[in-house]
Amino acid sequence: MNALSSWGKWSYWGQEEDIVISRSENSSGEGAWFSWENSDMGDGSVSTLKVIPDKSIQQELVLESSISDIKGNMYWHFEPSEDGTLVTWGLKDDLSFKEKLAITLRNGTLPDLLKPKFRKGLQDLENNVKLQMEEYSINVDGVTQHSGGFYLYMTTATRTPEVYDRAGEMIGQVNLYMKENNIITAGKPFILYNQKDERSGTSIFSAAIPTSNQIITPAGSPVLNGFHPAHRAVKVSLRGNTTNASEAWQAGYRYIQENELEVDPEAAPFEVLHNNPEEEPNPAKWITEIYIPVL
Repeated sequence: MNALSSWGKWSYWGQEEDIVISRSENSSGEGAWFSWENSDMGDGSVSTLKVIPDKSIQQELVLESSISDIKGNMYWHFEPSEDGTLVTWGLKDDLSFKEKLAITLRNGTLPDLLKPKFRKGLQDLENNVKLQMEEYSINVDGVTQHSGGFYLYMTTATRTPEVYDRAGEMIGQVNLYMKENNIITAGKPFILYNQKDERSGTSIFSAAIPTSNQIITPAGSPVLNGFHPAHRAVKVSLRGNTTNASEAWQAGYRYIQENELEVDPEAAPFEVLHNNPEEEPNPAKWITEIYIPVL
């Protein structure tokens, strides 16, 4: 919406075959604009007037006419919702007599002309956003040396598909414990797979946060301390939703087999989580590093 260069993927003014589009050099933010020619609505333009990030956008819509150019104030409102973001796209007009006459000659009011365009545009926008959020990539980075180190953790067992949800909760508890006890974080959170049973689809795992030195926790504490020894590992980088992690793990084990490496049976594989989903809601931007220890 703010990046006018993206409108071609979902808006009416980018999908009609016979429309010729022109854009300002700066395609996003206040002052950006695009114009079109040969539309069934006539020539026109959209210019961005004001942007409040993640909240609203105000734009001016101009439809050119032989009688009078027709101007309307187009607006976008963004509100958080349980399923994502509620997007409202609307138009306010304060038309002069000449503008109303020009619209009347087009067999309708301005809202009548634009309502179906807006409705279809919003649906296409939703579909486009969903497709972008589903994008992911997997790269096998090869053999690397992981330095290991001390960490605080919690351990549990669950069905493997539920690991990330459970790990998120546990990492939150470990993080709270560290804040309450003034313990400094020394790296990104990670999931250590103590045992992974492919046949039953269950995992015993630890959700952990690195520390700069050993921390002794009191008896009975749900948060424990551990040490990760340094070792060689095959590293796989997943950019995208963790629902694609299984494919990334398979790529790692396939690399090990093809390069005649041997998995270290004494070392637990693990994943480093670079993003907090609460802070980065777009899963296409999540980065997960998988480490499979090898001899």
